[in-house]
Amino acid sequence: MLKVIITDDEIQIRKGLRMKVNWKEEGFQIVGEASNGVEALELLRYLNIDLVITDMRMPIMDGIELAKRCQQEFPNVRVVVLSGYSDFEYVRGSLKEGVKDYLLKPVAPDELIEVLSKIRKEVEEEKRIQAESARLRRLVHSQLQEVQEQYLLYLVKEEWPELNMVTERLRQLQLEDLVNEEGEVQFVTVEIREKEYNPNRLKELWLPFQMLCKEIAKDHPKTYSFYDPSYANMIQFLQVLDSENRDSPSRLVKEIQQTVKRLLKLETVVGIGNVTCGITNFKTGYISSLLAWSQSQLGSQSQVLDGSNVKEEVFEFSPEIERKLTNGIESVNYEVFKENIYILLEGNRNHSIMSFTFAANRVLFLLGSLARKYNIETNDFQRGMWNCQQSIWELNSQTKVIEHLLQLAKLIIEKVHVARFSNGKVIVASVQQYLEQHYANEISLSMLSELFHINSAHLSETFKHTVGQNFSDYLVQLRLQKARQFLKDKELKIIDVANLTGFSNSGYFSTVFKKYFGQTPVEFRNSLDS
Repeated sequence: MLKVIITDDEIQIRKGLRMKVNWKEEGFQIVGEASNGVEALELLRYLNIDLVITDMRMPIMDGIELAKRCQQEFPNVRVVVLSGYSDFEYVRGSLKEGVKDYLLKPVAPDELIEVLSKIRKEVEEEKRIQAESARLRRLVHSQLQEVQEQYLLYLVKEEWPELNMVTERLRQLQLEDLVNEEGEVQFVTVEIREKEYNPNRLKELWLPFQMLCKEIAKDHPKTYSFYDPSYANMIQFLQVLDSENRDSPSRLVKEIQQTVKRLLKLETVVGIGNVTCGITNFKTGYISSLLAWSQSQLGSQSQVLDGSNVKEEVFEFSPEIERKLTNGIESVNYEVFKENIYILLEGNRNHSIMSFTFAANRVLFLLGSLARKYNIETNDFQRGMWNCQQSIWELNSQTKVIEHLLQLAKLIIEKVHVARFSNGKVIVASVQQYLEQHYANEISLSMLSELFHINSAHLSETFKHTVGQNFSDYLVQLRLQKARQFLKDKELKIIDVANLTGFSNSGYFSTVFKKYFGQTPVEFRNSLDS
């Protein structure tokens, strides 16, 4: 039963409202009465109320002021205002002040029933969504899962260190399924859309949609979900394929569409990517699912776009061209970058729309990765990335796409130039950001000096001067701070936490942890419950 309080300064009006309808039959229970807004607010503070029916004109605090206070203090409470005809326009204009609906006096029973029915349906739907969200939140969403998702996004968007470092990190994150270079994988892109385009509703349902996707992924073997902030209202899935689950993507898509429609009342647009082999082709597989999705029709209807039958030669982007483009940026040589962009995007006159879009997206991903590496993601740069992405999807002009890419490259090169000839703070900030992502890997100053094109001894000296501690101490402390976060997840064993944070064994991990924090990992974990 939804709980109601009636607020009116005339007792006869309150009694009359009680007798107008069969409240129980309509799904409501009147749990209190008040003679003005102040009394109503007192009731709201200790009763769990769903609906307030209030008169417009009352002493001390009127109905409109009560509605405003409800909106501020009790945003989940619906307010219906009773008014005379003379106040009709004023009340109707107050709907934005927290008034949900209004009824003209004298109140007709059928009009009251209509309003109650409408509110009951809204409240029930809202509570159902809240209950579903709460249920999904109760699912194990561990620190490990969050880091797994972040690493999957890294694999499909960023520059990599050596492959053996990637495979080691995948094993640390318990993602052994992805390590096989001969293993086939397939990406699936899922976007939610609303029938009557309502950004606020999509925003409200974004978290339930995310949690729902995680739950669905758990029910499908070797299936992982992650979120890419570059694409609004989308979740990405990665599935490892084998002889036993070749039809798994179609079953996954069917379950996603049916579940999202049933529970969230949303439509879904799905892009199924090409089947690819091994980690080194993750970017190719990911972009192919985005390309499939980009072929969707505008509008809210559910759609499935299967791009898995696109010829493999469409998705060609050699390591050599990637290296040349990267070197052009990092050696601060715009002309080298420009020359190789034209070779890639204009040199092949037989480009299909699909192959050009794929290659342009790979370059955009590369530029985004370099921007993050040097910590230069300003608002202007983000806007430039978005405009470039839009021009790639629209593909009104190849020239326009190339111009956008060159403008972004020029912005990055300018920032890299500043970093190279600054007092070192920019490079150190970039190194710190890199360590934030790769703290668990074997990292040395010599490796970082190669990665950031800076002398090793100079980097060591600059790092200590800027950060206030030497590189090795900083890395150990970073690992220990990450370990404290992982220890909050009781599902992880101490040896798991040691592996996840780059310590060679649990004994050494425990010794270092106690040295820094004065208690062992086990003692720290136990202290969380006290």
